[in-house]
Amino acid sequence: MRFDYHTRYRQGFALLKHPADWVNYGVLLAALLVVPLVSSNYFVGELSYVLILCVASLGLMMLSGFTGQISLGHASFVAIGAYGHAWLLAQGVPLILALPLAALISAGAGLVVGIPAIRVSGLYLAMVTLAFSIVVEQVIGMWRGVTGGFMGMLVETPSIAGISLGSPKVFYYLCLLILVLVLLALANLLRSGIGRAFTGVRDSEAAAYALGIEVKRVKVGAFGLSAGITGLAGALMAHHIGYLTPDAFTLLLSLDLVLMVVIGGMGSLRGAILGAVLISMLPNAVALLKDVLPQSMARQSGLEIFVAGAVLAFFVLFEPTGLNGRWLKIRALLENFPLYRRDTFRRQKAYMKSERNR
Repeated sequence: MRFDYHTRYRQGFALLKHPADWVNYGVLLAALLVVPLVSSNYFVGELSYVLILCVASLGLMMLSGFTGQISLGHASFVAIGAYGHAWLLAQGVPLILALPLAALISAGAGLVVGIPAIRVSGLYLAMVTLAFSIVVEQVIGMWRGVTGGFMGMLVETPSIAGISLGSPKVFYYLCLLILVLVLLALANLLRSGIGRAFTGVRDSEAAAYALGIEVKRVKVGAFGLSAGITGLAGALMAHHIGYLTPDAFTLLLSLDLVLMVVIGGMGSLRGAILGAVLISMLPNAVALLKDVLPQSMARQSGLEIFVAGAVLAFFVLFEPTGLNGRWLKIRALLENFPLYRRDTFRRQKAYMKSERNR
């Protein structure tokens, strides 16, 4: 009995449920560490942008995927983190302090939105966040003394302990380090009582109330945490862009973030990463598509939006659990092969949201 107890204890508190996952993720991390050594600066810069989008996608996933709150204005938190970080650097604040401070500024903005937003839900909450994003975009354009207005704001070259991070490869390692730290922090958070409170509020607010969970505090806290993580991604994006303008943080960025969490798979950290990777690849895919399409079609405006909408419709109709759901099915198929039945993978109705996200 003692052995069984300790075995279950270790399994319940393990970050990775399967021992093989340690090897798989270790190989993946080693590959990511080696890529900059064998790739061009352009490719490394593109990978850095993908890593930044992964951090932003994780931020929105904490709000929409694990708490069930819809947001169409998360580009505003990216902008607040980016401009806040750039302003702190201009005031002489070291990079190692400017990054967490920018995240705190963005988290404070998330709390400001979250407090009144707890009175609404669903479509009305999406409208509130959308209106906030429009207001932030206008404030950035008008506040010339701090943001430079529509003329833009130059971001200083980052450095830590006298070591310049202006090199694309060094900056890539910084983005990778922050992504790994955010992933580990969120994985541990979701195993705690706070994480279970998040999923409880998502599944049923009435049941959460009955269990003694303070639903309003959980919702507001989720907004603050989500905005803080997204603001951290904005601080990294400021260095990737190099020169900030309000045009970089429009509604299209918010829609891209929503696509990442929906296509990746709601309620999954892995899904947030997979969705960010897929959406970041869409512009290059559209560029390749234009080369094979007739000129009359390739020159049409809005082709990128059409492709993104088509991808979203495909996943909603044929793979509602997203990329993470498909990955789980493939892994289950490989583990049970050849002892499997086709009916095992047939889509079944789930009565709880937590069941659909397993």
